[in-house]
Amino acid sequence: MTSKISAVNVRKEFPVKNDLGKKDTIVVLNEFNLEIKDGEFISILGPSGCGKSTFLSILGGLSSKTGGDLNVDGQPVNGINKKHGVVFQGYALFPWRTVIENVETGLDIRGVKKKQRKEIALEYINMVGLQAFANRYPHELSGGMKQRVAIARSLAYDPDVLLMDEPFGALDAQTREILQTELMKIWETSKKTIVFITHSLDEAIYLSDRVAVMTARPGKVKEIIDIPLARPRSFDIRNSEEFIKLRQRAWSVLKDEVQQAQDQSNPKVAAQEVKKEKEKVLNEKAV
Repeated sequence: MTSKISAVNVRKEFPVKNDLGKKDTIVVLNEFNLEIKDGEFISILGPSGCGKSTFLSILGGLSSKTGGDLNVDGQPVNGINKKHGVVFQGYALFPWRTVIENVETGLDIRGVKKKQRKEIALEYINMVGLQAFANRYPHELSGGMKQRVAIARSLAYDPDVLLMDEPFGALDAQTREILQTELMKIWETSKKTIVFITHSLDEAIYLSDRVAVMTARPGKVKEIIDIPLARPRSFDIRNSEEFIKLRQRAWSVLKDEVQQAQDQSNPKVAAQEVKKEKEKVLNEKAV
């Protein structure tokens, strides 16, 4: 597989005010490095606040980096890329539009004619198993159905890359497991490059070719774990010895970062970390 996405020393900092009301900065990502292959399903796993969603936002062109290089197909990321589809946890459906009208949204923006829009939208509605609900409105759907619509909408305009920010995080366990399997089937059919953000070790291992484990803030990739589980995968694979070993390995890499993230939630500890990071930046500039 060739490289699709390349992140080299990506840095992201936000302006904040300190306890004295003076301007300060908080570093969310620092020295973030990651190569993602064309057609790969990669999950990014890390503790809360480590910058997972921030990286996805930068990759999707919804936010800008402070430093480093981020390229897709050898071209720098500069704003929203029409070849990227984004699926958020919160569905983001238009409540006044039916399922089919929601799925048609991206196609409409791109100027696809009405008849062709409908044909394409129905194809992806069928793919996610909602053909019987094509003319329903979002308030008539369950949470799992809404997320299926969001996935169909993102796939309908045939993006090269699908960016998914904890898309199943708000769903009940049963629905989440069903949609994980459905997503995997869609990926196996389409071979899109998928970048998937999650807090769940099981979800990351079950879905992915590789899992990138991040450090606590400021986030960077601590370790990349290859997932050599055979495809196609069934849900029963989670009970296998190989899966359990991969889960144990992922947790061994992640657990110290989770503890550090919890320490950062303590205001005194967080202030000390910000001070250390600021001193580090000043020292780097002096050199």
